[in-house]
Amino acid sequence: LLYMIVGDDKADALQLRRATRAAHVAYLKQLVDEGRLILAGPRPCVDAADPGEAGYHGSLIVAEFDSLAEAQAWAESDPYRIAGVFSQVRVQPFVKALP
Repeated sequence: LLYMIVGDDKADALQLRRATRAAHVAYLKQLVDEGRLILAGPRPCVDAADPGEAGYHGSLIVAEFDSLAEAQAWAESDPYRIAGVFSQVRVQPFVKALP
């Protein structure tokens, strides 16, 4: 089943996000290598691919896991979560309807 993981950045998390990004991307690459990552990316605070100093609302990940518990455990071990970039993380089942 697919799960969406929505992380909301803490206020003023931009520098911490930047410092932790390489570890976060390496962690996501494990899902890519296993063929389980559907999509992942940041949610900018402004209408731009690179929001600069405006920063990000957080991140969205959609990936395949065997269970909600597995998806939650994966999210808890995300370097962004461990470093304190996120104020909260929501993990929910997701059904891809289209395309």
